[in-house]
Amino acid sequence: MRHTSAQAPSVVDRVLDVLGAFTPDRPAMTLSELSRRTGLPLSTTHRIVGELARRGALERQDDGRYRIGLWLWEIASLSPRGTVLRDAAMPFLEDLYEATHENVQLAVLDAPDVVYVERISGRNAVSIVSRPGGRLAAHATGVGLVLLAHAPAEVQEAVLSAPLRQYTPKTITSGEELRRALADARRDGYVISDRQVEMVSLSVAAPVHGADDAVVAAISIVIPAAGPDPRSMVPAVRAAARGISRALGAPRVLRQPG
Repeated sequence: MRHTSAQAPSVVDRVLDVLGAFTPDRPAMTLSELSRRTGLPLSTTHRIVGELARRGALERQDDGRYRIGLWLWEIASLSPRGTVLRDAAMPFLEDLYEATHENVQLAVLDAPDVVYVERISGRNAVSIVSRPGGRLAAHATGVGLVLLAHAPAEVQEAVLSAPLRQYTPKTITSGEELRRALADARRDGYVISDRQVEMVSLSVAAPVHGADDAVVAAISIVIPAAGPDPRSMVPAVRAAARGISRALGAPRVLRQPG
């Protein structure tokens, strides 16, 4: 990541640039590759990588390449939006998977993207590009539309005013269309996102409420586009979302009968 501001990057910036250089497509790299991808001098990269490896944040493979170390996973596991949410959600995600044997996902908003906290996939389920810890543009996903619909106004406006990435011919690419989709999500209490990320699949998503009744996450089921009517999946997805909300202590859900 090359810095374009007049101010020189700090040591923390440089460390985060090195860590951020790793991607699903590039999970392991040499020092030279890291230097090129970050724009840092090779000597600086060598020093930073050495310190990160010493602390366990990076691991050196037998072929000399470096990859993310277990210590970072330990630190990341402390995030309340990860483990606490995941622990509360897993029984309901598993029930939803057992009832459908389709892809089941849990995600949180990090605008303009969503970050997937968990995913359960079956051997015969339609192939999807999402993965735990991965990101996709919020406007193009069912979970993202749910989360954006309940996000603060300034977050919504920032996404609405920015260019919207197109994944397929069905992806929402205009602010006006996205604004209508968010209004529909608030009105309906769920979203059907039709072939926005891949033409072979669609998703049905619903919001998860936290202890203060705010929407803290969303769950979805991803099914083949040529499969059953997605509206038939709505009750099961909404029931799972309510179950997670109840487990998180959402007052509105706890007040509901049953």
